[in-house]
Amino acid sequence: MALLEVDDLHVSFDTADGVVRAVRGVSFTVEPGQTLGIVGESGSGKSVATQSLTRLVAGAKITGSAMFDGLDLLHASQREMRRIRGRRIGMIFQDPLSSLHPCYTVGWQIIEMIRAHESVPRRRARQRAIELLDLVRIPNARARIDDFPHQFSGGMRQRVMIAMAMALNPALLIADEPTTALDVTVQAQVLKVMQDVQADTGTAIILITHDLGVIADVADEVVVMYAGQVMERARRREIFYQFHHPYTEGLLASLPGHGGTRDRLTPIPGNPPSLLAKLDPCPFVPRCPYVFDKCRREVPPLAPVHPDERHLSACWLEPDRALQFEWESSKFAQISSTAHR
Repeated sequence: MALLEVDDLHVSFDTADGVVRAVRGVSFTVEPGQTLGIVGESGSGKSVATQSLTRLVAGAKITGSAMFDGLDLLHASQREMRRIRGRRIGMIFQDPLSSLHPCYTVGWQIIEMIRAHESVPRRRARQRAIELLDLVRIPNARARIDDFPHQFSGGMRQRVMIAMAMALNPALLIADEPTTALDVTVQAQVLKVMQDVQADTGTAIILITHDLGVIADVADEVVVMYAGQVMERARRREIFYQFHHPYTEGLLASLPGHGGTRDRLTPIPGNPPSLLAKLDPCPFVPRCPYVFDKCRREVPPLAPVHPDERHLSACWLEPDRALQFEWESSKFAQISSTAHR
């Protein structure tokens, strides 16, 4: 049975310029102990979709359902959500320096997190905080528990955020771009910490990122989002070796070392669409090298890619093309070079 089952999630905002439809019919599931990667360019709706599950998106109109352990998060009361946040669902945000209060020690903040949900003496909560800092590989945790956030490096602060998120052994951890501001060495260390914590606790993880290299290291299954919609959903191997959607192809072609021999990276031509505008039946039409008339007339369903029913793609191109793709033959290299002439 799925731990989290999101079905037809829509999130919109009323603005002075019109209605922004940030998330449009997103569906996915997360199994216990699984890592689900959600990937896409900035503005694709990744963070809004996941933060709406914990009702942290102010002023949004949210429809659909999100069944978590038998409770629909989108229709739960505020009292129920306060019990779930932190205790059952942990959150790691992109910038730990803005998430940690600069005027309180990291230990005080972890201890308050624990005592907000459990009636435990401060001494016991402090011991638990030291154990958590040890768990995320903070050296000399017993002494560093009394340090302030500015006394930690960026990678160490992110480890503190992981410790805080894991304080109550949540069933689900949502990590929103947790390694974006870190160099590759520290990034690898933080991802390793998350994997080790998951192995110790069995926590399921939703990892939000724009970096397919991060996804390649940790995800079991991948959701590719664009313009607030799911373009492709599959196991990690299928996304990297048997991908179907042209947008996924473009993301992979832009990775360093892939998409052929070249001196510069290959971006996807054009820009993501405005979510205020009325989109084509397929929102990727203006940037797609394979577009044909049907793409502009009919909405492509998120349908199984033959022969794997767990591999879904929202594209009218024939299913068998997923077995024919090679990174080196990507058409995006040719399109990009033409666009920059």
